[in-house]
Amino acid sequence: MPRRVVATALACASLGLLGAAPDTGATVPLPARMADTGGGTQLITAVAPRAGTTSGTLTWWDLRGDRWTPAGSAPARFGAKGLVEGAARRQGTSTTPTGLYGLPYAFGIRPAPPGTSYAYRPVRQDSWWCQDNKSRAYNRWTEPRPADCRAAESEHLVTYRTQYAYALVIGFNYRTPVRGRGAGIFLHVDGRGATAGCVSVPAEAMRRVLAWARPGKRPHIAIGTTDGRTAVTRY
Repeated sequence: MPRRVVATALACASLGLLGAAPDTGATVPLPARMADTGGGTQLITAVAPRAGTTSGTLTWWDLRGDRWTPAGSAPARFGAKGLVEGAARRQGTSTTPTGLYGLPYAFGIRPAPPGTSYAYRPVRQDSWWCQDNKSRAYNRWTEPRPADCRAAESEHLVTYRTQYAYALVIGFNYRTPVRGRGAGIFLHVDGRGATAGCVSVPAEAMRRVLAWARPGKRPHIAIGTTDGRTAVTRY
């Protein structure tokens, strides 16, 4: 086989593992190999090659009939210390939690992209995300910041003008927060490098995702690796 053909075949195989390449009919789409997709008809997968890496691929999918079809994909960044099982994650470790999570709502410093149907909260000067483990507002948007939520232990959202131009809240540790597990995990716009635990993509990809997502289709995000203990197919 010519060297160019071999290289092309290997590249396509790699993309297939990440769920980034359109399904050709010869392979089973990534969502169909997962243990759970959240019960909706839309899904986002964020997949890294290994737990220790900081980059991978984000793909968003539609369930059409009985078949999952990719609607788009983009390069993704993860935590500076890689990925870790969500249930075992500790706050402040710069790791991205693996697992399957809901997407409660969107927010942004910039106006919602055209076509956005998700609930979209505008970031204002007094918008904070509380990460103070001692606060009753732990892992919640606060406006203004309550007295029991220390500024040094929280994110002043408006100061992250690039990253939070557009964002989706990832429902990690959100419904019933466990203190010390982590707060403020989002899908947001790329910064200068790896994240502090979120998943990030280029700005255009965030605009496309927000225009695509439909709350009535119950989209979820699955974060994981191609294989191993944190394989995305386990969630």
